[in-house]
Amino acid sequence: MGNPVSMSRDHLQSTERPAPAAAPPGAAEAPASAAVETPFLELLARGASADAYEQPVLLARAEGGPAARIDALDRAKNLALRVRSELEGRRRREAELSALFETAHDLAGLRDLDAVLRAIVQRARSLLGTDVTYLSLHDAARGDTYMRVTEGSVAARFQQLRLGMGEGLGGLVAQTARPYVTDDYFKDARFQHTRTIDAGVSDEGLVAILGVPLMLGHHVIGVLFAADRRARVFEREQIALLGSFAALAAAAIDTANLLAETRSALAGLERANEIIRDRSAVIERASDVHDRLTELVLRGGGVHDVAAAVSQVLDGTVEFTEAGSAPAGALEVSRAEGHAVRHEDDWIAAVAAGDELLGALVLRGHPGLDPVDQLTLERAAMVTSLLLLARRSAAEAEQRVRGELLDDLLDARDRDPRLLGDRARRLRADLGATHVVLAARLDATASDADLEADARRRLWAAASHLAATRHGLAAARDGGTVLLLPLDTGDGATDLARRTARQLGRAVHESVTVGASAPVEDLAARPESVAAAYAEARRCLDALGLLGRSGDGAAAEDFGFLGLLLAGEQNVSGFVERTIGQVVAYDERRGTELLHTLDAYFACGMSPARTKDALHVHVNTVAQRLERVGRLLGDDWQSPDRALEIQLALRLHRLSLPAQR
Repeated sequence: MGNPVSMSRDHLQSTERPAPAAAPPGAAEAPASAAVETPFLELLARGASADAYEQPVLLARAEGGPAARIDALDRAKNLALRVRSELEGRRRREAELSALFETAHDLAGLRDLDAVLRAIVQRARSLLGTDVTYLSLHDAARGDTYMRVTEGSVAARFQQLRLGMGEGLGGLVAQTARPYVTDDYFKDARFQHTRTIDAGVSDEGLVAILGVPLMLGHHVIGVLFAADRRARVFEREQIALLGSFAALAAAAIDTANLLAETRSALAGLERANEIIRDRSAVIERASDVHDRLTELVLRGGGVHDVAAAVSQVLDGTVEFTEAGSAPAGALEVSRAEGHAVRHEDDWIAAVAAGDELLGALVLRGHPGLDPVDQLTLERAAMVTSLLLLARRSAAEAEQRVRGELLDDLLDARDRDPRLLGDRARRLRADLGATHVVLAARLDATASDADLEADARRRLWAAASHLAATRHGLAAARDGGTVLLLPLDTGDGATDLARRTARQLGRAVHESVTVGASAPVEDLAARPESVAAAYAEARRCLDALGLLGRSGDGAAAEDFGFLGLLLAGEQNVSGFVERTIGQVVAYDERRGTELLHTLDAYFACGMSPARTKDALHVHVNTVAQRLERVGRLLGDDWQSPDRALEIQLALRLHRLSLPAQR
């Protein structure tokens, strides 16, 4: 991730650097800007609290400083707070993933169950920032639950609580096998309050409580809690995070129980050497897969590497499949029970994160599977889910960074081209190459606002993935998505637009319309051209909608002068440039009269003989000039459609000449 302080300073400089044209001649803008930004950079550097960012503004007001400086300080403060919030969010997500990996590592090398459970409770408390976390386990003999591990608790009576099934929040979680949360326990009538439980909770001073079940198959074996001594609303991400810790805790207990059963079995099998050898071979395979999976995680292997490693250990073919490609019934049973299940001659282990199915590990052609091999497949599925979550987190972070860069390119008036180029190179995007700006929009609008927002998020995610694979950029904008993609040699803007419409449509399973700009070059030197190209792509997108070509892709060059009539903003100069720009440039460079010859040629009914009389030149001169025009505009320049557009462009060019003098 790099040094957070260094990142904050780079971000401030790249987003708040004033445009050179805005500074008065001779004004010392750099020192003034540095003076405004310095206190906030120092606060970011030392990780100050949010309240501390108000001090520079308050001090400037108290000293009666000029309003411009106070406004500048206030803007710098808001930007610094956003940077601080982003850094804290990233640190928090890194801490969550790190804690989950550390806990999974503890589980993989399980020696002491109590130590693992204490580590889970401590990490959950640290990441959720709660006053107290605790874990209760089911007592099958007494039919209730008891406190197993507490962290942050100070009341002895609370630490010795036992909850009957259905009593209190924890009893309800254990009874229903569902998470429950309350922001004020004593005012919440959903729970069965008892004098003993309420007294223990009151002694501890708890107010807000979140509880998630520890599941082994269909059975609840305990509850993991997070609680605060003040009213608090637990966010969905926090509930999911605690659920992940609960799954690891349940796995730790399950592993400990299995290890205990294994030790007991080994003790009973000491009298049978053959069985001992078989069990030793099984344990050796489990150790082998443990070592292989640990090595894979440490060297950054992928899900298919995990499948290949498990295939070798289980002496079979193990494949990772997407959730939609696995048998739905068996996959859902595996996810619900937390175990691999048999489906015909295959074994299927769900790869899941909480309630989200990420895929499955499928062991092909193995109708018989002993419990340890089954556990090996299940543990491999858990490692696969952690790898997928880590990859997703990294991909989402890169998507956000790419989107921020494209947003800054679209607002390039306030951005430093050099810094934009540096950021693009770090993302492997070459702004020196020829690019096309594409505006993409979903054609169907959902009646429900949440469904529409979800569809837009899916479009953005698909566009971001496409941009990343093409070394381009993507961002959500104006209710749709904008992409900046490099143009391949021999490819055209129209081809790119249509291909992008098809690819995005397949990814989101809905019709997607894409409008493209004309190719733009040298964005590193002229980043402001991205905004103009985006406006052109939007006009092209609107034209497609007006023509009823939803789900298609097209570029501005496809519409010719019709684009001027259909678009919301008439881009006359762009139309003239695309249509006869090469002829205009040739005349300006060579001092020729190709434009004048074209005017006369069309005025004379496209007759070379009459044209030579109008121009008072030899007919061979007319033929040579028209041949040059053909090389500049293409062989089809005299076709009816092209001829009409060229005549309109000539008329518009003549009309624009007085304004240029």
